[in-house]
Amino acid sequence: MRILLLTHAFNSLAQRLFIELRERGHDVTVELDINDAVTHEAIELAAPDLVIAPFLKRAIAEAVWRQVPCFIVHPGIRGDRGPSSLDWALLDAEPVWGVTVLQAEAEMDAGPVWASCEFPMRDAAKSSIYRDEVTAAAVAAVLEAVDRFTQGSFTPQRIGPAEGVRGRARPAMLQADRAIDWSSDTTARVLTKIRSGDGNPGVRDQMFDRTVHLYNAKPAAGLNGPPGAVLARSGPAIARATIDGAVWIGHLREPAGEHPFKLPATHVLAGEVAGLAAVPVDAAAGFGEIAYREAGAVGLLHFDFYNGAMGTEASRRLLAAYRMATERPTKVIVLLGGTEFWSNGMDLNLIEASRSPADESWANINALDDLAEAIVRTRSHLTVAAVSGNAGAGGVFLARTADLVWLRDGVVLNPHYKDMGNLFGSELWTYLLPRRAGAAAARNVTEARLPIGGAEAVALGLADDSIAVATRSDFTRAVIARAEALAAEPGWSLRIVGKARLRDADEAEKSLALYRAEELEQMRRNFYGFDPSYHVARSNFVRKVAKSRTPVTIARHRDRRCRFPRRIAS
Repeated sequence: MRILLLTHAFNSLAQRLFIELRERGHDVTVELDINDAVTHEAIELAAPDLVIAPFLKRAIAEAVWRQVPCFIVHPGIRGDRGPSSLDWALLDAEPVWGVTVLQAEAEMDAGPVWASCEFPMRDAAKSSIYRDEVTAAAVAAVLEAVDRFTQGSFTPQRIGPAEGVRGRARPAMLQADRAIDWSSDTTARVLTKIRSGDGNPGVRDQMFDRTVHLYNAKPAAGLNGPPGAVLARSGPAIARATIDGAVWIGHLREPAGEHPFKLPATHVLAGEVAGLAAVPVDAAAGFGEIAYREAGAVGLLHFDFYNGAMGTEASRRLLAAYRMATERPTKVIVLLGGTEFWSNGMDLNLIEASRSPADESWANINALDDLAEAIVRTRSHLTVAAVSGNAGAGGVFLARTADLVWLRDGVVLNPHYKDMGNLFGSELWTYLLPRRAGAAAARNVTEARLPIGGAEAVALGLADDSIAVATRSDFTRAVIARAEALAAEPGWSLRIVGKARLRDADEAEKSLALYRAEELEQMRRNFYGFDPSYHVARSNFVRKVAKSRTPVTIARHRDRRCRFPRRIAS
């Protein structure tokens, strides 16, 4: 079928559906929901059989859903209605939640149901559940709904009052609904409230007489004090006391501040917390972003940075941890990354908030390049990038520095930089990508600017395998088992020797230093040159400035070079 994805933003769910539907042979194009006139134009240009709306912030115009069937992907169980479905599910500690695909009608979220899928809730932030369980359930429900629509024999069911469903209509959640009472809320309740608003809109609160929104919370084991008191700092985070312990708050947003976007808490309140006791960030009692452990002859390096953003200091800490891992008497090092994202490269928010964004961009990319080069030059171990969460831009190529890249099935990769103001990119991609994918495929990957799923990533050489498992925990167990098998292979030593010989041959042909220097020369122009595109794109991205048009890379119906002919009515 010809399918138009109508979405407020091309987010992780929209990207996953774009990949899954195309893999099943559907002709898919995307239009950002900017206004009704633009949507009407998209319908005329694309002439879709079906519109699917994975992420909207307003109702589809009646003239649209009367002209073409429109499927709404609602992140709630059957019968659930309202714009804050997942927020309420978290705040009310629902044990099971789901996704419903229903047909757009005049009343919001009240149309007939084409498919639904449920899942057990996990103790995690809303953003994490959305990118994992909600996305997986949405894919399953949408594919089932599309199959039913294609077959033409299914009649969607309206939910009546006698059906006995748990879902119900609920209002938009207000800040008052999840406000923290530091004098009476337990640690568990504070975490639930903050997680219900992570990553949008956060929980509004007062700290040092400043109005801020709270994100990225974790338990602060071993700390306690007067409820509401700020107790300590650790890397990006600030510890605040509850009635039975304390929580780490990793990120804040100060809407009325100089930088009204998410930043590390210790950055936003730098002056206020400078005198607090500092707990090393990666110590057992700290906030915890990098951790290392061993399973026999396998070293497992975890690094979990908020939204996958790896700033200068974070990249340097990770490099130090990696070098330590290479000194251990193990045979395989597994780079496990984070739970939500493996990596998304540079920390654009910290760059935007710096005194000199150009200078901070330069420092950040060099810190990432130092890490990338260290992994490529490793001769003592086999290295594996185990990618259980999505990755973008420099994070994709940082993973490809490893000898082997294993993806969790369903992961979405965005292996391109150009949407960020024609940023050239580094992390040795000009060496890694052509070497694995070939020159022609490398050009296509970087120019197409499209998300890539596991099967395509393996076909292109961006990954070596895509592992189908039910959960992230299952993926980690499968990775460890495979890595232990690698370490136990009788031919491990021969693989190490072969790896060194290949590196020497590549170095003789063209040095890593030269690849890096050439990339950085292009990046210097992006950062310091006369063209401000990168700085404008970064600022718009960080400040959530809505796009005024849909890029033709995804809006194929608007690309004159693309064969997407209009249909003639019979």
